[in-house]
Amino acid sequence: MAVQTPIRGLRSFCVAAKCLSFKHAAAQLYLTPSAISHQIRLLEQQIDKQLFLRQTRAIELTEDGKLFYKKVAPIIEQLETTITEFTNSSSMSSISITLPEFFSSEVFVPRLNEWSENHPNINLQLETVKNRTQSSKDTNLSIVLASSKPTDAIVYELFPISYMPACSPDLFKKLKPFGKEALSQAPLIVHQSRPWAWHQWAEENDIVDFSPKRIVQVDSMFSVARAAQQGIGIALIPLPLSQNWFDEGVIYPLFEQQLKTRDKYYLIQHDWHASREDLDIFVQWLLTEFGKY
Repeated sequence: MAVQTPIRGLRSFCVAAKCLSFKHAAAQLYLTPSAISHQIRLLEQQIDKQLFLRQTRAIELTEDGKLFYKKVAPIIEQLETTITEFTNSSSMSSISITLPEFFSSEVFVPRLNEWSENHPNINLQLETVKNRTQSSKDTNLSIVLASSKPTDAIVYELFPISYMPACSPDLFKKLKPFGKEALSQAPLIVHQSRPWAWHQWAEENDIVDFSPKRIVQVDSMFSVARAAQQGIGIALIPLPLSQNWFDEGVIYPLFEQQLKTRDKYYLIQHDWHASREDLDIFVQWLLTEFGKY
């Protein structure tokens, strides 16, 4: 029997098999989930095998599907590699990345000019989020802040962060004479994802009966830093991300003691994306720029 299976159907199958999601496969291949499903059904009909068990909210490979993927995936990957090698070197490629908005504004975007100058044929698509729960696995890469290493297949540790008690210059002048009693003289700014951070700091610094009278809760790191800059209260400012804020004098450290936590930034390369030269180059650049920052 002549082989008439379209290459796009095999590629759709391989991508869907890796991520176990027609939706994620469609996002990577710039198709609709229904188009992915249709291509795979045609493939199943041609080989007369059921490749996926389709459930209401999930899919999984059948035993035939696992075997077929094991045989076909290396061929498709080699084919894509060969096509890439023969593609005109001047062609453009795109890499998508999800990252926290404060990380993006403070340390990532300021370094993009050098990247763009050295890699004019690689477009970057940035998707910023306020917290990790908003991170998307539809992108090639993600940078996340977490207290433990993510369980994704490919994860690189970037750098840890600590938190410095700080406030605006005007508030600093008013509060500094009070010493640690200043914590009861002004509102404490709290990130809603870390509601106990101030209690941790107080415990580490032997502050007895710590009971803040006024709390201002915000939903992002940028809001924490901005609220402190505007003189709203005292905040635990993340370092080294916010070092420029201190260097420029827009906020002052109120105490020398920083809060040390297990929080670290991690780079995640989502496991259903095949290895690509441009992606490998970008990952290495990220590790060089931000590994142990």
